[in-house]
Amino acid sequence: MGERTTPARTARLGKAVGAQPATACGAVLLLPGGEEASVRRPSAVRATAHIRSLGRRLARAGRPEGLAVHPVHYRYRGWNGTDAHPAADAAWAVDELVRRYGDVPVCLVGLDMGGRAALRSAGHEAVNSVVAIAPWLPEDDVAAPAEPVKQLVGRRVLIVHGTNDERTDPELSFRLAARAKKANRDVCRFEVHSDGHGLRQHREEVRCLAVDFVLGALFGCRVSRPVEDALAAPPPIGLRMPLASGFGKSVRR
Repeated sequence: MGERTTPARTARLGKAVGAQPATACGAVLLLPGGEEASVRRPSAVRATAHIRSLGRRLARAGRPEGLAVHPVHYRYRGWNGTDAHPAADAAWAVDELVRRYGDVPVCLVGLDMGGRAALRSAGHEAVNSVVAIAPWLPEDDVAAPAEPVKQLVGRRVLIVHGTNDERTDPELSFRLAARAKKANRDVCRFEVHSDGHGLRQHREEVRCLAVDFVLGALFGCRVSRPVEDALAAPPPIGLRMPLASGFGKSVRR
């Protein structure tokens, strides 16, 4: 008998969140969190549960515009150093979206490790925007290359982070945003004061902010005044924009 070979793992594009549009005119790719290092297979349900709730909100709001929303199921739970498996899986998934829907603009929406994957894989030609929520980013290390930002040029970028996040350092996302802003003026960052990693105290505001930003980036809808101001403001103002309590209820477009 010959030796058994282990089949190579492949990433998967999850089924569409919410009702599928008759004709897709734009797409969102949902990138869940994970671990720093692990080659175990992620649990598809558990890994995407948190970000799928945001995906449902995006699908409902974007249905009139023809928005398709899909989660990505990674090959591995971990980022795994220079392999950066989730970023590679995200790039593959964008290719798959283009194969299915044609030449439509894509927004990458990532949480935690998925936020880093979204930022890292934004260089795909179909990607026009990125939303990174509480992104996990590497500590500054003079012995290692800095997290790249050139791939963000020409994309509209939103980063959201809780100031009391003890799992992913909000100061690191500010530093990355500051470097990205030097190369791309369409970068903004909102701070959710007193909230932690899960942004549970202001979850509704974060969802409304994401919807506002995504519909503006993908379909040219007019964004709210706070987003306009954050994109236009010079650093550090536009990169430390406070997310107001009640955002979404009081917002005026």
